[in-house]
Amino acid sequence: MPTKLTPEDSKLMANAIRALSMDAVQKANSGHPGMPMGMADIAVALWHDHLKHNPKNPLWIDRDRFVLSNGHGSMLLYSVLHLTGYDLPMTEIENFRQLHSKTAGHPEYRVTPGVETTTGPLGQGISNAVGMALAEKLLAEEFNRPGHSIINHYTYAFLGDGCLMEGISHEACSLAGTLGLSKLIALWDDNGISIDGRVVNWFSEDTPKRFEAYGWNVIRDINGHDAQEVSNAIAYAKSMNNGKPTLIACKTRIGEGSPNLADTDKVHGAPLGATEIAATRESIGWNYPPFTIPEEVYALWDGKEMGAATEILWNLHFKEYQKEFPDLASELSRRMSGDLPESFEATVQALLANISAKAETIATRKASQNAIDGLAPVLPEFLGGSADLTGSNLTNWSKSISLRPNTWGNHISYGVREFGMSAIMNGVTLHGGYIPFGGTFLTFSDYSRNALRMAALMKIRSIFVFTHDSIGLGEDGPTHQAVEQTASLRLIPNMDVWRPADTTESAVAWASAVKRRRGPTSLIFSRQNCPYLEKSAEQIANIEKGAYVLRSVKKPKLVLLATGSEVGLAMHVASALEQQGIAANVVSMPSTTTFDQQSSAYKASVLPVGVPRIAIEAGVTDGWWKYGCAAVQGLDTFGESAPAGVLYQYFGLTTENIVKTALDVLGVKAK
Repeated sequence: MPTKLTPEDSKLMANAIRALSMDAVQKANSGHPGMPMGMADIAVALWHDHLKHNPKNPLWIDRDRFVLSNGHGSMLLYSVLHLTGYDLPMTEIENFRQLHSKTAGHPEYRVTPGVETTTGPLGQGISNAVGMALAEKLLAEEFNRPGHSIINHYTYAFLGDGCLMEGISHEACSLAGTLGLSKLIALWDDNGISIDGRVVNWFSEDTPKRFEAYGWNVIRDINGHDAQEVSNAIAYAKSMNNGKPTLIACKTRIGEGSPNLADTDKVHGAPLGATEIAATRESIGWNYPPFTIPEEVYALWDGKEMGAATEILWNLHFKEYQKEFPDLASELSRRMSGDLPESFEATVQALLANISAKAETIATRKASQNAIDGLAPVLPEFLGGSADLTGSNLTNWSKSISLRPNTWGNHISYGVREFGMSAIMNGVTLHGGYIPFGGTFLTFSDYSRNALRMAALMKIRSIFVFTHDSIGLGEDGPTHQAVEQTASLRLIPNMDVWRPADTTESAVAWASAVKRRRGPTSLIFSRQNCPYLEKSAEQIANIEKGAYVLRSVKKPKLVLLATGSEVGLAMHVASALEQQGIAANVVSMPSTTTFDQQSSAYKASVLPVGVPRIAIEAGVTDGWWKYGCAAVQGLDTFGESAPAGVLYQYFGLTTENIVKTALDVLGVKAK
């Protein structure tokens, strides 16, 4: 148990955060000192009295997760990580916001030891925390046994008014209440100030009532500058055991300690200035130079001994668990490490053989579901879901179990919450133990966009499934017809994007997404049927390279390259060109992002130098010109409402029109 702090010790510890934060922001000449100064006492209460963690092993699987949703206040987290003993020396604190430092402007996952998720885009941190709490709950139900609570930790989140104004907080927190994520505790920095001033002028709702309506416990009107009162509130939240998450509303003053700027927007996002820093030092009684922490303060904050002892006890418990449940222990360790089962590759090969034997002409969304069904038996870590479109996205599988508030499941009905779904998935991935995937229509990837970007920035294995990928969905019209979305997803750095053409390519796309540990994948599937395309073993092996020659002739005069449902069209065009005496290769390029990473030699084997190229895709054309195309057949406009076949005819995505384009490119008259 942590030692009980005197009020004087608590204040001394909080003032260390205030001093480090204002000094680091001042030296960097940029940053946000107001939140760290305002939430310093709350940090003392949580990190000293409650947070289960080991600074010497930030990846211990049963640690509590801490998320700084209001990530602009990053100096609070950096200060606490430094003070408690993580590998974040004072030189890094002094290097705040500088190139290649471990103390970036906003907390970054994989950069700073102890940072559980990258935060800054407001509202996403608390949504990640919902995902972490969900993963903890599901893993506990799956792996714990009587007398063995191997998975037993809390998820804590600090959040501000800005997080609660963002719409994503409604999506995620509503679902957290419905699912009864009782080990999620959020501490709200209720200071009433944002960049533009007092929020009452634009954020006047009764937030506690809002959370009560979600199904949360709410602890109101806690003095956020009294560490003991905050600690008591956290203890009370942990004791309730009523199946609800908890919001603790902490009344604070932004920039607490600054005699002239506290409780104003001026302290939110700018250095205090030398004069005000001197006045603050005097006001809080901090008589030490910048970046100097007395040994007695380090001793109060130090979490290394307690953390190590707590983990040792857990390790002893886990050894007993291993003896009694060796298979469960091995499986939990594998899944938390992110490793795939040894049988995965054999399963993929068996799936591909079965697909080749069936040679089905089906929609690739159905091919996707078949691939999930084929992989799921060896991937118990699969955690599927859909944003109220399961019957359309087909992200469920034959043995999937629907998650309900009082029933464990591995398929989540997220409701119409595309952005929330994607950010929650990221939280699940960050927690570990599951590989989450979630589906919606491709056009609604726009709703999810910033969560997709964050997954790519963090290099995490979240899998985003997008169906109804083009004008091919037909009568729903331009509001639902994805035109620019595939191209825009390809623009996200470190996002792999796959748009497979048939059942085989769909399975390879899924296998590639699952194997990819250092980044997310967007899988894009059709509503309409796509023909099965015969392939040799070599061609199947080359699919994972992102592109391969599907139809090969000895001396091609033209290369047709296409993705998804347009690959079948390209094959028809090649046959028609053959009747015109023109030999054409067809290249299927299910993943431009993967193909672009291949060797120059492989690229040249797929796209031979000196042979004209025409790209075909039912979407915007811009991205295809980089392949040196002489023409691109697509559409640089929005769609229309009509049956799919009519639309392909209307927009010129037909054999006849593309043959004409090819003849024009080659300067040949039609026979």
